Amino acid sequence: MLTMLDVSKMLTLCIVEGNIMVAAALISLAGRPMSTVRAVDLADEFTGPRQELKRLADNGAVVRLARGVYALAPLGARPGWLPELEVAAMAWATAVYGDRVPILMGLSAARFHHAIPRAIGVAVVALPVQHRPMEIAGGRVVFVARDVAAVHARAETTELGQMLVTSPEQTLVDLVSRPTLGGMGQRRRRPPAI
Repeated sequence: MLTMLDVSKMLTLCIVEGNIMVAAALISLAGRPMSTVRAVDLADEFTGPRQELKRLADNGAVVRLARGVYALAPLGARPGWLPELEVAAMAWATAVYGDRVPILMGLSAARFHHAIPRAIGVAVVALPVQHRPMEIAGGRVVFVARDVAAVHARAETTELGQMLVTSPEQTLVDLVSRPTLGGMGQRRRRPPAI
């Protein structure tokens, strides 16, 4: 999560370079949920937000998560840094559907809670409406239409900010009730022939 010191350092860097527009764009991005924005949402604040965000991405200040959606890279991030798939999926969903609306669930929540030790290349996100699957940050995101207000979730902090994740208990219920959601349970072993 970005601190005021981080924002101050960014602002100082941008002013020293003489680019107040870049400073304003970065500060605007830092103040958004999960430090993520859709370019169209900046149209009222800036002229040519797509071009400015692309330039910032080329310089490593932001990362492109998907077409038209960008996240602020943490200060000191190595070149080419990308958030983990689960965080990238939630950042995209938050930028598109709003803060505290999407919920990380199923296998992705289990991985977030350290119950699955390795990345599986799929993120599962609950939304109030159905959305088609998509590719993001080197993995696939599966969206599930669900009454998000009825899901037991809690706010968790990531490098991009806070996001909702199902509680460990809710995650277990979800995994038991939908074991194939996300693709892990689809490779069932057949019992040996007798």
